[in-house]
Amino acid sequence: MDGWIEKVPEGTQRRVHELLAGRRVVVTLARPRRTKLGDHRPPARGRTHHRITVNDNLNPYAFLTTLLHEIAHVTTWERLQHRVRRYPPHGREWKREFGTILEPFVEAALLPDDVTAALAAFMRNPAAASCSDRGLVLALAKYDGPEPGRQRVEDLPPGSLFRVDTGQVFRLGPRLRSRYQCFAQPGGHEYRVHGLSRVERVM
Repeated sequence: MDGWIEKVPEGTQRRVHELLAGRRVVVTLARPRRTKLGDHRPPARGRTHHRITVNDNLNPYAFLTTLLHEIAHVTTWERLQHRVRRYPPHGREWKREFGTILEPFVEAALLPDDVTAALAAFMRNPAAASCSDRGLVLALAKYDGPEPGRQRVEDLPPGSLFRVDTGQVFRLGPRLRSRYQCFAQPGGHEYRVHGLSRVERVM
């Protein structure tokens, strides 16, 4: 095991090791990415192993959830590679695999109660991205380090100006389900920003 195993919560390492035992999987840490927390690449072009990357800035519970998400892609690929040519990456088969992988971690009570409850609810219908599940995001975020000067888009007053990681400034518009209609400043081009995104308020 590489150093990444230290990123998962204490008490879960053995179960993670068991999931990967006998499988050709290389897990590496990645610099923080704005568009994803982790990814999976199956064997291809002469490679004989799966590749999983997980952002290295995640707290232990978010890291574990992301890692298990990607391992579910590995096990789904193993089940379906000889049966179908193409399948939805986050379709019914992946959801079943992810739920099966999550269940022992939830039932073993190795995680904080709020994270366990959020994962149990999430298991009923796993989303393509855990960051799109409000209950799970809020439960996991409690264990993040402090981010002075940043707050969630949904907590900003209407009409606020805020800055995202790229430096672009937006004016907050109305809520549209889980995202908000926002307008780039200057220019006024419309964008949709998730309400759970952390941003820097300008005014």
